[in-house]
Amino acid sequence: MAEILQAEKTELYSMIHFKQMSRIFITGLVLFFAGNFSFSQNTIQTAIDAFSSNAYFANASIGFMAMDCSTGQILASKNPNLALSPASTTKLFATATAFQLLGKNYAPQTRIYLEGELSKDGTLNGNLWIRGGGDVALGSRYYNGEGRENEFLEKWADTLIKLGIKKINGAIVADGSEFGYEGAPDGWNWGDMGNYYGAGASGLPIYDNMLRYHFQVGAKSGSKTSFLGTTPQVEGLKYANYIQTGGSGDNSYIYGAPYSLDRFGTGTLGAGLGRFTVKGSLPDSELSFSQEFTRVLKIKGIEVKETARAARNLSLLPAATRYATMKLFFTYKGKTLNSIAWWTNMKSVNLFAEEVLCWIGYGTSGNGSIDNSIARMMSYWSGKINTIGLYITDGSGLSRSNAISASHFCEMLKYMTTAKEFDAFYATLPVAGVSGTLSSVCKNQPGEGKIHAKSGTMKRIKAYSGYVETNSGKRICFSLIINNFNCSSEYTVEQMEKVFNTMVLSE
Repeated sequence: MAEILQAEKTELYSMIHFKQMSRIFITGLVLFFAGNFSFSQNTIQTAIDAFSSNAYFANASIGFMAMDCSTGQILASKNPNLALSPASTTKLFATATAFQLLGKNYAPQTRIYLEGELSKDGTLNGNLWIRGGGDVALGSRYYNGEGRENEFLEKWADTLIKLGIKKINGAIVADGSEFGYEGAPDGWNWGDMGNYYGAGASGLPIYDNMLRYHFQVGAKSGSKTSFLGTTPQVEGLKYANYIQTGGSGDNSYIYGAPYSLDRFGTGTLGAGLGRFTVKGSLPDSELSFSQEFTRVLKIKGIEVKETARAARNLSLLPAATRYATMKLFFTYKGKTLNSIAWWTNMKSVNLFAEEVLCWIGYGTSGNGSIDNSIARMMSYWSGKINTIGLYITDGSGLSRSNAISASHFCEMLKYMTTAKEFDAFYATLPVAGVSGTLSSVCKNQPGEGKIHAKSGTMKRIKAYSGYVETNSGKRICFSLIINNFNCSSEYTVEQMEKVFNTMVLSE
């Protein structure tokens, strides 16, 4: 019996020794891998794992990647190749591509041509053509003070007067044809296109392609608002008003398709607002451009015999052939890409992003259509990053047809760090807790001032992509996208901030 007990004791000691040695071995492996894979990888991965396990995100699709910009090492990830709808972070691809293909000093030009003879008495016996180059700053509220939006047209009129034009025996023809007439990119919703943030790109944009609707709002809920008119005035506009007084603030929507002069408004405006303005999209910026310039010329004393015309409604020869027979009268240089891209990313201006996208096609091939511009953009990135599964259908991110993964963003962002225009691109990005659309993100937290990124927000979509300057001196490129969360956007951002702060504090 003693021998049996001794044998069992020996076996027990052996098992204990084995388990102790196993623990030592496993601990050694952990320490080994911890030494070869940075501590930051573990903390960031832990943070994104905790974010992903949140009960409110149980039905959501999440994509994340954090990459060391210097080495390309992936520090942490979660579904990095899952292509998601990234909302306004799509603007990063449009602006980055434009910087690389066109350069920061690229500026669109608007050219004025004379079709016909200019007599000695100052009469133009023919049409005056405005050839657009996509200058989105023309009359823009981002560059002109309230009430000064049409000053550029007044200066043009003064220039014509100085050059001797007193009368036009023809029409003002606005020509934005070289950017095409697609109206709106693929994937834009019907509910977006009539509103100011759903204004499409144009070869001749004006006033941010925005139409302001003026209303008189009653003092009591339940009554219909009174429609007072629009700024600018659009000849032939047919507007049906179904906007009621009720609720609080502006909960109204304008509906209408590109190039259609039929518009209607629905929703509510808060009782007691008095005279109130709702911003919608301009139905036909090319036609409005012609109408506005014709109006200003007449105010300045230049007689214009015929009504305003839009090139879209004319039978046109190819641009090169058409303008070869005309006289270039003067050229107006617009704002640079450097300036427009700052507004695009810092304030997330959709129209600017769409115009920048079209600049890519126009500046490289003379064809500024959406389809050609996207093809040029995709061609640029092919071979530089892995474009499998990358689908971009607009410049602003308003389209839900966009499908971009966290990996796509990180590869592009890393590439840009060694690109020729990186400094200009980097300067357009909002800074957490400091500027732009990130001014309230990570405020008074470790991430404040350390994260330079673009945000993206749509219904059930929240996304951030950009760079993190860590406390240890590293630069990380990252992308975090979530679709279809089951909570408020504010709560989602609070959870995202935990991931952002962890990246900043990582070693």
